[in-house]
Amino acid sequence: MKLATLGNSPRAARRRCQAFTLAEVLAAMLFLAIVIPAAVEAMHLASLAGEVAARKGAAVRVADRILNESLVTTNWSNGTQSGTTSEGPLEFRWTLTSQSWPQDSAMETVTAEVKFSAQGRDYAVKLNTLVAQPGVTTVNLTKP
Repeated sequence: MKLATLGNSPRAARRRCQAFTLAEVLAAMLFLAIVIPAAVEAMHLASLAGEVAARKGAAVRVADRILNESLVTTNWSNGTQSGTTSEGPLEFRWTLTSQSWPQDSAMETVTAEVKFSAQGRDYAVKLNTLVAQPGVTTVNLTKP
């Protein structure tokens, strides 16, 4: 009885013949040539969107700070104000306006608008609040 060695068995011969054909290799390379540039472009767009979102978040913080400072110091009643401020390396242009609220003459709408540039485009963020006009007393309409 003759024992077959591992190198001479039909199973081992089939394992040696299992490989990728030239057509399979070329198809895989073509697939990668299409997928890789699309993936890189998607990552680039995601990075740009992330930068705009980060700057928009910083602009909201600036608008909130300007609105709160103006309410505390009652600077909002001095008409339209504007200026430039920075948060870290970023610079923001802001405008603070107040106008009469149409539903109640004793109230005013105070708006802080912050403008900034990102990726070559201009963006703006606005925050509004209602405040009582200076010198106007409010009446509590609820029953005790």
